[in-house]
Amino acid sequence: MLKRIHHAAIICSDYARSRSFYVDTLGLAVIAENHRTARDSWKLDLALPDGSQIELFSFPNPPARPSRPEAQGLRHLAFSVDDVAACKARLEGEGVAVEPIRVDEFTGRRFTFFADPDGLPLELYEA
Repeated sequence: MLKRIHHAAIICSDYARSRSFYVDTLGLAVIAENHRTARDSWKLDLALPDGSQIELFSFPNPPARPSRPEAQGLRHLAFSVDDVAACKARLEGEGVAVEPIRVDEFTGRRFTFFADPDGLPLELYEA
């Protein structure tokens, strides 16, 4: 049966901007980068330290996300971190707007949200 999430796929509106955000700002490692000529599409495979991956795609004229964050489908993508406050400070130092830190009422863990260049909600969740 299912063992873990292997990857999450994200479609971006501006490939260069999103590539820079996920690689330079968030520090994800590039596994592979390919241009698919027939689809006029880039596919960038990125790795997190635990082996999970993000696939970043570009397509010509992708439709915008309907609303944030309660549209049907994926609500947000959460990353496990050791220190939410330190990660928040680092992102803010890179010019990324980050919401105030909150505490999960059920687990007592700290978390916060920020957005990628296309407004996709991303979460930092303290492990």
